[in-house]
Amino acid sequence: MPETDPSSGKRPEPVPRTLGRRVLAAVCGTMLMAMMALTVCDVIGRYVFAHPVTGATELTEMMLVGVIFLGLPAVSLDRDHVAVDILTDRLPGWIQPWRELLVSILSAAILGVISWRIWIYAGQIASYGGATNSLRLPVAPLGYLCATAGAVAAVFMAVVALRDLRR
Repeated sequence: MPETDPSSGKRPEPVPRTLGRRVLAAVCGTMLMAMMALTVCDVIGRYVFAHPVTGATELTEMMLVGVIFLGLPAVSLDRDHVAVDILTDRLPGWIQPWRELLVSILSAAILGVISWRIWIYAGQIASYGGATNSLRLPVAPLGYLCATAGAVAAVFMAVVALRDLRR
């Protein structure tokens, strides 16, 4: 949840919902519903018919990774990352914008490094044709998707930090 502005006591306004964010939300929601339906079918198949859905675990894992990484840019735009503010609420109000800037830039840098490493790792997986065990689905495209989404989230994090600093 975004922190309140110390000078006014109000939360900063989120960035307006764009078509792209609505599409991402729809894709993530659809993937969550598909994971739920797949899990229900797998459990019923496993315990009622003694025949689980082949590859259910792989598909669920891949969809979960997709939901998490596709959600990162929207979370970065809204500043909805999980935050523990045990000490930071006690800091003087004039420090808060600078603390926010430092944390956001540091978070952007960390997301950038993670994205870079995922991209390299996806390239390694692609080089030997890495695939899932039972369905033989290629893993590298998912890695590239995660790296791209993480890089977009890093850029958004830096942009939001600079936007908030200008206020």
